[in-house]
Amino acid sequence: MIYISPSLLAADFSRLGEEVDRIESAGANYLHLDIMDGNFVPNISFGPGVVASLRKKSMLIFDVHMMVFNPERYIDRFMKAGADIITVHYEAVKDPTALLRSMREREIRAGISVSPETPIENVIPLVDAGLCNMVLVMTVKPGFGGQKLIPETLDKVRKLRRYAERHGIELDIEVDGGISADNIAQCSSAGANVFVAGTAIFGSKKPNAVIKQMRLKAHDNPFMG
Repeated sequence: MIYISPSLLAADFSRLGEEVDRIESAGANYLHLDIMDGNFVPNISFGPGVVASLRKKSMLIFDVHMMVFNPERYIDRFMKAGADIITVHYEAVKDPTALLRSMREREIRAGISVSPETPIENVIPLVDAGLCNMVLVMTVKPGFGGQKLIPETLDKVRKLRRYAERHGIELDIEVDGGISADNIAQCSSAGANVFVAGTAIFGSKKPNAVIKQMRLKAHDNPFMG
C-alpha cells in the first residue's frame, strides 16, 4: 500500500485545524507530526498538547516522529494524545530492542528511524525480531524542513526492501526529507511505500492535485528488486 503523510511542520501554525482539514480532504492518509526537543536536533516543534488538540478534529493516522533523546519518557503521553504510530530514532535510544518491545507490548505501532549517517544494517536485527512495523529512512539531515533529498539515502531503502522481501517480512518503509512529485518515483522504485512531504503539499494551493500526482507516480514506479 502507498501512504502519503504530509508533515505538519510545513503548515500555517496560525490555523492548524484548518490546515489539517485541508490535507485530509485532499486525500492524505497520515499526518506526520515531528516532535523535536532542541537537543537531538537543533530545532523545537511542539508537544502532546498540540497532538491531542488535532486528534479531536481529524480521522487521519497520526504518524508521530520523535526526534528527541530518551523518547521512552514521552511514549505514554503521546499515546494518550492520540498517536497511531510512534517512531523513535535509533541514534537517540540507549536500548532500541527494549524500547520497541515495550512499545509493541502497549499495542502501539512502532517505528525506528535512521539518520543519513547511520548504516541500515544497524536496524535489520530489529526488523528480523519483528519489533517494528515501520522503518523511517531520513533522506535529509533531521531537524529542518525544506532541504533537498540526499540521493545516496535511497540505497538504504533499496537494501532494506530487498532484505524484507527475501525473508518474507511485511514492513512499511517511510522516507522523509525533500520528497515531492518530482522525486517520489525514485523513492518508490527504491522500495519506499510511505512518503512524508511537507512544503510540497501544505505549500500548494491545490494539495489534492499534488497528493493525487504523488500517489500515481509512486504506484507507477514500484520496487523492482
